[in-house]
Amino acid sequence: MHRIAVVIIPPVMSFDVSIPHMVFGDASGYEIGVCTAVPGRLDTVGGPQIHVPDGLGLVKGADTVIAVGSGGGDADPRTLEVLRTAHAEGARIASLCTGAFVLAQAGLLDGRDATTHWGLTGDLAARYPSVNVRPDVLYVEDDGVFTSAGAAAAIDLCLHLVRLDFGAAAANAAARLAVVAPVRPGGQAQFIETPLPPERGTSLAATRAWALARIDRPLTLKDLAAHASTSVRTLTRRFHAETGLSPLQWLLHQRVDRARELLETTDLPMDQVAERSGLGSADSLRKHLTTRAGLTPTAYRATFTRQR
Repeated sequence: MHRIAVVIIPPVMSFDVSIPHMVFGDASGYEIGVCTAVPGRLDTVGGPQIHVPDGLGLVKGADTVIAVGSGGGDADPRTLEVLRTAHAEGARIASLCTGAFVLAQAGLLDGRDATTHWGLTGDLAARYPSVNVRPDVLYVEDDGVFTSAGAAAAIDLCLHLVRLDFGAAAANAAARLAVVAPVRPGGQAQFIETPLPPERGTSLAATRAWALARIDRPLTLKDLAAHASTSVRTLTRRFHAETGLSPLQWLLHQRVDRARELLETTDLPMDQVAERSGLGSADSLRKHLTTRAGLTPTAYRATFTRQR
């Protein structure tokens, strides 16, 4: 059982507190606990009071420690020390949204890439110049320390951690149970020009669904543009506005994720996995999976089959 300790650092948004439970609670293999420096009733920003019964002793022995809250001031020194100790003892450390400020206070982001909500990245960089702040990503990992942007990006990071622990199939299952989109790549842009689909049916959502249903086929920009009844140039512009990625980048991400699921859930030979995911050949599968996951297809299958 993978133990997760969620450390609440006031001030905190109630929605941020709920995210780890929403994602990890819908994925098997996790035990989740919530703690804070001063247990009891805590006020939240824009939400009700919450009751946190456990103190920081809950962090001891946790496999993953997630810092949530406190972009508004200095964290309790006891919290900072617990985070430093957990990291030194080998725990995976993560933060959601403003939790990056707490990790920075603890010195855990010194010399590392990190992110937070795009509206606060300038503040993070100014207050902690030793941190390499990435304002243009949803989440980022640097040597076992993970940080995310706000709201939906925090969900993306939690789903990414499920994928690292138990594979793409488990992460996608958790996403379905939470009724959210499958995990987005961390390098996708935070600030998307059109975060909500345009009215009057001009969204490319139908074209993306059409492409996913044909993921095993050789799809070109012209094919996508023809389905969307638009030019390639307009397709590319609108695709980036809606997803933060170019059409072909998005398609490649979907194909690699499909290959991951096939590796985890079937015994298909590598050439058939490549064919069914639209990657073409076993060599192409190896290249793209190694780039994305850091493992060869054979190693990936062995690793996540054991974990399941």
